[in-house]
Amino acid sequence: RFTRAVGVAVLFAASGVVGAGVLVEGRGVGEMMMFGIALAVSAIPEGLPIAITVALAVAASRMARRGAIVRRLGAVEGLGSCTLIASDKTGTLTCNELTVREIVTEDGGAFSVTGEGFAPRGGVLQGGRPVGRGEDAGLDALARVAVLCNEGELRRGGGDEEWRWRGDPTDVALLSMALKMGWDLERDLGAMERVSEIPFEPERRFAATYRRVGAAVRVFVKGGPERVLSMCSEVGSAAWDARFARAEEMAGRGLRVLAFADGETDRVIEAEEVPPEPSGLRFLGFAGMMDPLRPGAREAVAACEAAGIGVWMVTGDHPSTSLAIARELGLATEPGQVLVGDRLEGLEGEALARVTEGIRVFARMAPRQKLDIVRAAQRAGHFVAVTGDGANDAPALRVANIGLAMGRRGTDVAREASDLVLSDDNFATIVSGVEEGRIAYDNIRKVVYLLVSTGAAEVVLVALAVATGRALPLLPVQLLWLNLVTNGIQDVALAFERGEDGVLERAPRSPRERVFNRVMIESCAVSALYMGVTAFAAFHWMREAGWDVESARNAVLLLMVLYENVQIGNARSERRSAFGISPLRSPLLLAGAIIAFLTHLVATYTPAGWFVLGTAPVAMGTWAALVAMALGLLCVVEAHKWVRRWVARR
Repeated sequence: RFTRAVGVAVLFAASGVVGAGVLVEGRGVGEMMMFGIALAVSAIPEGLPIAITVALAVAASRMARRGAIVRRLGAVEGLGSCTLIASDKTGTLTCNELTVREIVTEDGGAFSVTGEGFAPRGGVLQGGRPVGRGEDAGLDALARVAVLCNEGELRRGGGDEEWRWRGDPTDVALLSMALKMGWDLERDLGAMERVSEIPFEPERRFAATYRRVGAAVRVFVKGGPERVLSMCSEVGSAAWDARFARAEEMAGRGLRVLAFADGETDRVIEAEEVPPEPSGLRFLGFAGMMDPLRPGAREAVAACEAAGIGVWMVTGDHPSTSLAIARELGLATEPGQVLVGDRLEGLEGEALARVTEGIRVFARMAPRQKLDIVRAAQRAGHFVAVTGDGANDAPALRVANIGLAMGRRGTDVAREASDLVLSDDNFATIVSGVEEGRIAYDNIRKVVYLLVSTGAAEVVLVALAVATGRALPLLPVQLLWLNLVTNGIQDVALAFERGEDGVLERAPRSPRERVFNRVMIESCAVSALYMGVTAFAAFHWMREAGWDVESARNAVLLLMVLYENVQIGNARSERRSAFGISPLRSPLLLAGAIIAFLTHLVATYTPAGWFVLGTAPVAMGTWAALVAMALGLLCVVEAHKWVRRWVARR
């Protein structure tokens, strides 16, 4: 949109110059048409698409080195512009290596579990004493459900100390617990024929397996406490209320709580039939799991807060567990900042947006509800980045402004729906991507400022000459030389600039803010007016002093080249002084500026340049005067930056 607007504006200005030259000044139509075309070609920033592509490609390469793989190039800048990140908890903010920490059985037994990670190193203790299989009936019954209602695998690898696993981390953690008690997984799983199953789905929040035990069929169930308790007999009794309170207490300490139950069914279940939801079960107890925070997750959340980016944690966990993790992350402190998925049922539009105000944690969320909260955030004016790993997350990833899929545990469907893929599934990588995205956008603005300001200066210079009836200060070929040679390297080199300090300490730009905003308009106007007016004044003085038109044009061309080189330094930061940024910080930009300037010197001091461009050697006194005028541009822009900083502080 910006490029089209600039193109129309420049063509309008060039047409006005041509019309004024022909109709008002009486110049030749052919001469002015040729000049108008050259002016339009010179002033239109046709190098902008190339420079933008280079800036995004450079940022994409830097993101890849930091763990964010870009699938769509536009997402580079988009991630830097996000105002809200809706992140999964498990595996993104936490390590996704669940470990069972506590077990509470129906008969009141309380057990602790030692060891870290999935490898079954450690044991199950009661009062500090190890407890194995066959020593506690209640614990054995719960462990039996953990083993039989399970789709994971955990087995030894190449050596005694190596373990390999596959499947959902919850299932693998339960298998590890059983192995610590002395269960033989292959023997115990093969002892009971599986008849049917109800696989876990976020909407169901439970899983069930039907197995043949002798002549009977038994059902083994695990899931969220509220779901499993609702399937057990005597729901609503004081005993069940006490059990639910125990689950709440465990969740409040940051444990992910699973409930276990079993029972018999007299229903004949066909092989391909999906069984109905179990009922009348025997409650067996709870297991509390811990999934530790990823190293650096808390710092990454704090970095987002400092950058003005909101963070929402979206999870299927219990509200109390979610709040406990959010407190560790520094994300939320009060229960009022947690919203349970049930409250979103039937809400849409403004009602949905109002419910999500002030919320930082979304618990017990189904994948379709993630889509709802993304739309609510967008309706509230946010530019939203969303993480996801499952096929059910694909709609939310597509609707989000930036979709972030998990590289390790993500499905192909999620990756296809995403804009970026996190190779390490780490929330901190998102923050790194935001930083690189902001740097890319800054570099794009630098290129825009350089190209537009120098092109506008040429329009101002020519327009003043036409308006005052003077000879044209530059020939068409000289305008093209300025645009294609002396300014054709630096714009691309600017795209390689390293980021400025404090990129993540400033607020994100508004999603509605355009590239050519008020700051850009002011900066371009100040620079273009100084360059155009002073170059015309120099041309006017030289003609009045008796210089022939070719010599005056030669000096003005050199002055415009000097202006372009000074403007490169001005373009390196919108806020900081050019004197505070070392030219050695960007070797490519420094080399580009030197090469472009040397190219013009060659054209100035060789016969080929004299013949093609009408250039000629310049006296030392003229050199000194032109360099002083060029340094005046630096002073003017520095003064403008200082005024803007002063106003911002006020």
